[in-house]
Amino acid sequence: MIVTVTANPALDVTYHLDRVAWHGSNRVEDVAARAGGKGVNVARVLAALGIPAAVLGPVGGRTGEQIREDLAAAGLRDATVPVAAESRRTTTVVDASADDATVFNEAGPHLGDADWARLRDAYDALLGDARGVALCGSLPPGAPTDLYAGLVRRARDAGVPVLLDTSGPAFRAGLAAGPDLVKPNADELRDATGESDPGQAVAALSAMLRAAGGDAVVASLGPRGLRAATGAGWWRARLPYAIHGNPTGAGDAGVAALLAGLTAGRPWPDLLAEAVAWSASAVAAPLAGSVDRTTYATARAHVLVSATEPPERRPPDSGPRESGLSESGPSESGPSESGPSERNCHAAHGDR
Repeated sequence: MIVTVTANPALDVTYHLDRVAWHGSNRVEDVAARAGGKGVNVARVLAALGIPAAVLGPVGGRTGEQIREDLAAAGLRDATVPVAAESRRTTTVVDASADDATVFNEAGPHLGDADWARLRDAYDALLGDARGVALCGSLPPGAPTDLYAGLVRRARDAGVPVLLDTSGPAFRAGLAAGPDLVKPNADELRDATGESDPGQAVAALSAMLRAAGGDAVVASLGPRGLRAATGAGWWRARLPYAIHGNPTGAGDAGVAALLAGLTAGRPWPDLLAEAVAWSASAVAAPLAGSVDRTTYATARAHVLVSATEPPERRPPDSGPRESGLSESGPSESGPSESGPSERNCHAAHGDR
């Protein structure tokens, strides 16, 4: 079993329209609502891969009831913690004419210390049966900045591999706890290292992570694909073509594939190829957390993976160089982690 932790779960509402009339009136006939948040999406993809997953996070109110009802319908193990505050909703508008999507994320509820204590207790109880842990997404307002850092340490103390996928202060605090794998996007790389050059940023982040006792950085660089820095070597992985569809949740599919490969002990080139292909399959699926197996099979046959060398470190006074790091996403298959803004689905959810 793999445990996915979503500190800020949501009910994801998705509108599909042939064409969006921005600043006008739109009639929506295709609406879907399902439990979401990055960790929930990761658990859905793990289940599609045949890997049991438990969903842990705080849920409350009527929206929380809908989240739990949908987890049960999806056959996912519900390890959520009841809270009094109402869970949030997100809204995604998919514009078929523009081959793009726009996401509206509510901030989430303010929770108390007792709520977080119950979540930590539930987490500790799950670790005994866990093969791996994914800590995913944003923290709700007022949450302890070091929440994920503490959960990283608990997993490491229990000997359970842990992947961290978040941003901002929560990412920096979690990095210092030494997770086995971190998966930043371009913006998160720049924020954590101050480096605008992607190679230098990955190298700097890798050095920080390894100094903390962690191992691997897998960075999403949009059309540039995945770049991985690990104790076993450096690699790049990408697709030579774009995937069209709904990019929401594509990055989460990549996280699921990375953690599945990590816990199975797969070699890094194979693991990265799987991450790119499953990310592409999520773009071709209509809803976050879903995958298209036909797209996966085609993408898997075309993923390009190559070994690379770490970049030469620049002199300390040379300063950062701009090199297009604003392009973000886990692969050239299209998914990005900083928001669904680029065409041809070079975009997907980031820190939800």
